[in-house]
Amino acid sequence: MNENLFASFITPTMMGLPIVIFIIMLPSMLLTSSKRLVTNRFHSFQQWLAKLIIKQMMLIHSPKGRTWSLMLVSLIMFIGSTNLLGLLPHTFTPTTQLSTNLGMAIPLWAGAVILGFRHKLKASLAHFLPQGTPISLIPMLIIIETISLFIQPMALAVRLTANITAGHLLIHLIGGATLVLTSISPPTATITFIILALLTVLEFAVALIQAYVFTLLVSLYLHDNT
Repeated sequence: MNENLFASFITPTMMGLPIVIFIIMLPSMLLTSSKRLVTNRFHSFQQWLAKLIIKQMMLIHSPKGRTWSLMLVSLIMFIGSTNLLGLLPHTFTPTTQLSTNLGMAIPLWAGAVILGFRHKLKASLAHFLPQGTPISLIPMLIIIETISLFIQPMALAVRLTANITAGHLLIHLIGGATLVLTSISPPTATITFIILALLTVLEFAVALIQAYVFTLLVSLYLHDNT
């Protein structure tokens, strides 16, 4: 296999121009709205899913935090649909790019933190220094808590990038091995094909779970600051 394993993660271009913006816009085009009184099954499923997400995410939030409900629903549906579309052949997955995930994680994290400092200044500052800390450990703990605060958006982005990238690489490797073994050992190729099919089903679950985990962590950051 002389093919570059990371070739599928290179940003696609058309006439020398990157088309990643159009690829990112594609999932939102699939989730359309309807002005009819009686909607079809797709819109009914879309509304049911949005209500389920709001019920799960907004249960622990205060009225101020529930103002983010539309943002969180849009976020989980965008990441989930992007991850699922990325599993189709000859497609590009924007969530495999760390820059894309940082572009989602940093503004949401910063908005939650700024909201906390604006409305709950004392409580937000109290997170930097746990109660009952010895005086000698105060400077070290403040530095550690500050670093951990700024690592949060990086952890969000890296977690999503690593999980999606690892799944795509495994599918690529096992798929290539299956093609090579087809002419060498058909029984072994059959076994690897079954493993590939099971891994593909697992990746569909991982695509949805990672969207839920990303949005849930953003929701928890928001809950700590509202």
